[in-house]
Amino acid sequence: MQNDKNAIPALNLPSGYFGMVLGIIGMGFAWRYAATILPVGRWPGDTLVVLAIIIWSLLTLALLVRLIRFPWSVVAEMRHPVMSNFVSLFPATTMLVSIGVLPWTRTLALGLFSIGVVLQLGYAAWQTAGLWRGKHPREATTPALYLPTVANNFISAMACGALGFNDAGLAFLGAGIFSWISLEPAILQRLRSTDELPVAQRTSLGIQLAPALVACSAWLSVNGGHGDTLAKMLFGYGLLQLLFTLRLIPWYLRQPFNVSFWSFSFGVSALATTGLHLGHEAGSGFYHNLAIPLFIFTNIIIALLLLRTLLLLIQGRLLLRTDSVMLKKPEERK
Repeated sequence: MQNDKNAIPALNLPSGYFGMVLGIIGMGFAWRYAATILPVGRWPGDTLVVLAIIIWSLLTLALLVRLIRFPWSVVAEMRHPVMSNFVSLFPATTMLVSIGVLPWTRTLALGLFSIGVVLQLGYAAWQTAGLWRGKHPREATTPALYLPTVANNFISAMACGALGFNDAGLAFLGAGIFSWISLEPAILQRLRSTDELPVAQRTSLGIQLAPALVACSAWLSVNGGHGDTLAKMLFGYGLLQLLFTLRLIPWYLRQPFNVSFWSFSFGVSALATTGLHLGHEAGSGFYHNLAIPLFIFTNIIIALLLLRTLLLLIQGRLLLRTDSVMLKKPEERK
């Protein structure tokens, strides 16, 4: 029996855990906006933003500890054909946190945005451009591919809009939209015509809900909040993706609940924010009538995700631990 101290189980949280921050802080932004147009307080939004910042801080600490103690485990994640996409959630959530703290401190917001945008561009150049060498497995072509170049550029545009850098925001928005347009045909072709996704990867389809709605949110951030034709078209495509998502719920639920179900959350929270924006500006009619029901629906989804995740924590199934020896390079293992 091995008595070496290195065999002690170590906390090993995949980068995909940052997906929790996306949905929680996105819902916080929706509540913050709701407080400006509805007779509701600002405190639910600020509470959700603070909760997201706390989770982001703890996950960032866990990532840094793993990077210092077991750098090979982070490198292995970055080289994995699927998991490498989720590593980009760290800079994405860093920029979202910058938006979250902006009402309280612009200096910290600028600092976090600068770190996030440099990391997202650097990682996209390394990871995504690396796929152009023709060695990416076809079965790894899932909606997770949207994260490094689509989600991160849309979030960069949102942060630019919040900070007042609208021209830069338009550049990031363009980068995100054309990355989305170039990736979606390949992803849909794989989903339709290649083997069925393994059960453990099916929840990655929750990301498919996000691009149109997050693009709409990013566009509203840089155009002054005007619900113009482009915003309505993006929102419409997002509603279509929501319909597809609801159709496949029984297929997703063939696996027990786990953190990967948070992949649905960013698109859901963006649905709330964009729905409220378009509904408020319309004043009446289609978008106005949809806004409140969609806001209620999205709150229910995020609440369910929070409750189920809390249950995982209580049951001891949320914080994953791995034998520390297995987190080292193969040649360093004893």
